[in-house]
Amino acid sequence: MARAIWSGSLNFGLVTVPVELFTATRDQAPRFHQLERGTADRVRIQRINERTGKPVAFGDIVKGYELDDGQYVVFTQDELDEIAPGRSKAIEISGFVDLEQVEPIFFATTYYLGPKGAEYGRVYALLREALAASNRVGVATFVMRGRQYLTAIKAEKQVLVLHTMHYADEIRDPVKEIDALPGTGEAAVNARELGAAQQLIETLGIDWDPNEYKDEYRERLDELIEAKRHGEGLVGGEKPPPAATNVVDLMDALERSIARGRRADPRVAAPQADAEAEPQSEAKVEPAGAARKREYRGQKKGVAPVQERERARVREQVRVRDQGRERERERERAEDLSMLTKAELYARAAELDVPGRSTMTRAQLEDAVARAARPRRGRRSTVA
Repeated sequence: MARAIWSGSLNFGLVTVPVELFTATRDQAPRFHQLERGTADRVRIQRINERTGKPVAFGDIVKGYELDDGQYVVFTQDELDEIAPGRSKAIEISGFVDLEQVEPIFFATTYYLGPKGAEYGRVYALLREALAASNRVGVATFVMRGRQYLTAIKAEKQVLVLHTMHYADEIRDPVKEIDALPGTGEAAVNARELGAAQQLIETLGIDWDPNEYKDEYRERLDELIEAKRHGEGLVGGEKPPPAATNVVDLMDALERSIARGRRADPRVAAPQADAEAEPQSEAKVEPAGAARKREYRGQKKGVAPVQERERARVREQVRVRDQGRERERERERAEDLSMLTKAELYARAAELDVPGRSTMTRAQLEDAVARAARPRRGRRSTVA
């Protein structure tokens, strides 16, 4: 079971429901360590004074904001803690807006909101169903880890989700950022080309199924890791990208794309003359992605069954190892306590049930959290 990263209450009007916040996504990409060439020695990153070339201890580091003249305004962590917003105990919904009015670019990170206990399920379900029926999202703000977030509360089939959002001044204007962006009316598009492009879009229409899409780079990287474990190499690579479509040939490219899309779409019946002209091998329409899967199986055909079973075993070892390394990285991130705010240190102390934490200074909290967390550290994974 996932562990909540924040807990408090979700308030709308005079209705309050205790909730917990959970991360909704995870990064599955393999993680690499830096090693010295020819050895298995890890390379660690140090904080170095760029003028003296000497390492600097965490306790001697302060934060500085660079001014236009190259000078710095220096802040201590205690000074920043004094102006930081306190840890929020509530997500206050200030209003409800039509979902269609919120542009996707404003959404940043997604979290799950769950009821804090089964006894709060009825009120939680009421808000979820009401949001789904109205097609609206609740706009709210709350504070987590010393930062104030603008958020949108949205209903999904089984859960409420919280999207952190960018503020308006964080969104870049594409017209100012992209020099070659054509303006309205500047790129001549005639009615015939527009109609063909719309027809091509309809021909290539699909139903959204996220399970149809895989991280092919990650799969190839996993295969390369396994191959290197057995002293093998990996052949093949990405095909070069197609050349840009010439404006003169645009209509021809659209028409050929529509024809090819119709042949690949099982919903579209090909004319009898076309069916007779096609070779027998192309009479059977393949579902989307079948050719890619067949090509992948063809690449794997030369692998001996015994070796394939061994690779499956190694894949499982890699998966278990990656889970262990992810837990290790979480512990390593937690060890850099000097970069945490006082509010974050207090939250960590609460998780570790540190006694007397409410009366401690920031330095005392850092020391207490370090001592309380030390016995919880696990051993490093030894799987290569």
